[in-house]
This record gives sequence, structure tokens and C-alpha cells, in this order.
Amino acid sequence: MVMPPAEHHHRDVSGGAIRAAVFGVSDGLVSNLGLILGVAGADPAPSVVRVAGMAGLVAGAVSMAAGEYNSVRVQNELFERELELERIELRRNPEGETEELAGVYEARGVDGRRARELAAAMMSDPDLALEVHAKEELGMAPGSLGSPIGAATSSFFCFAAGAIVPLAPWFFAEGNAATVASLVLAVVAAVVVGWIIAATAERPVPRVVLRQLLFLLVPAAITYAVGSALGVSGGG
Repeated sequence: MVMPPAEHHHRDVSGGAIRAAVFGVSDGLVSNLGLILGVAGADPAPSVVRVAGMAGLVAGAVSMAAGEYNSVRVQNELFERELELERIELRRNPEGETEELAGVYEARGVDGRRARELAAAMMSDPDLALEVHAKEELGMAPGSLGSPIGAATSSFFCFAAGAIVPLAPWFFAEGNAATVASLVLAVVAAVVVGWIIAATAERPVPRVVLRQLLFLLVPAAITYAVGSALGVSGGG
């Protein structure tokens, strides 16, 4: 007995929310750890580090959310404009669009006659014709656009989640103990993020985790060195 082939489902990675979530957590970790260690390296009062960390969290989260919203919104508007131009062309020149679609199928190895039959069948349904031409010419389906609000919201909260990790110890400790705790917690979070990325993208875990750690530790080391070099005297 021949078993039917198993269905293969692809994850939807075209929207903005998933990308924003990954970048949000990573950027929150990297930027706020660098800011906190840079300020801590100058040896100020612990309250100064807390204020700087909270400012970095809020400013970074708002900035990331605004950037993601604008990015996805502009992408959608450009795609919608191209989609409207394609809709007009399908109404104005259906024969030419049919030949164009048939040419696409022929270029993929379909017999000329069969390619024209397929193209004509697609063109018989205006909605299907628009969807097929959008996929073939623009690389996106009309219903696959990401949500600007979804991307912005995801980016805001994910950045905040990443940024709070190195900041949290400064609410319970100070000095070297808080600095070390910030670094350790950020490293653990970066390893977890790298592991999730590797598992989701089916990439080698050690390589992705190492990449995340490098992106985290190199900027943190630089900012800490700058803070230490500038140094200020501070009280508790």
C-alpha cells in the first residue's frame, strides 16, 4: 500500500512580527548591557546606573517600535502601489498579461501549449490572476503583508524584555556584584536567544550561539573600557 506524501507546512516568516521579536530581544540585550556597563565602568552611584538603564530601556523600546512601524508601513504601501498598477494592467491588457504569465511557466520547463492553458485558466479568475501575478512579479501575495502595529508592538516589548535582563541586578545589588550579575544574566539570555534562533532556522546551534555572544560581549567590553577610562568619582 502506497502511503500519501506527508504534508509539508512552512512557517510564515514573511511578516514583520517575528523579525521584530528576534531583533528586539537581541538589541535590548546588546544596547542596554553596553550602556549599563559603560556607565558602571565610570564608577558612579548605583542610582545613576539604574536611571541610565531605565532611560536606555524606554528610549530603545520606543525607537525600535517606531522604526519597525515605519519600516513595515512603508513596505506595505510600496507593495500596495505596485499591486494597484498590476490590477490596472490586468484590466487594460489581459492578453499581454496572459502571454507574460505563460512565458514564466515556459521558462520553468512547462510545455508551451500547456503553459498557455495554465495561464489562461489563471486569468479567468481576476482575483486569482492578481494573486499569481503578484507572487510571480513582486514576490509577495496580497494577503501576506506584515502588520505595522504587530511589528511595532512585538518590537517594543521584546526590546524591553531584553533590556531589563542586564538592568535587573542593579535594583538588588551595586558595584562589582551588580556588574558581574548583569554580565552573567545577559550571557545566559544571549545563549537562550541564539539557541531559539538556531532551532527555528535549523542552523548549527554552536555557531549561532557564538555569534550572539560576540554581538553581545564585544560592544559591552568596548563601552566598559570607555567608561573606565573616563571614570568619575561617586558615592553610594
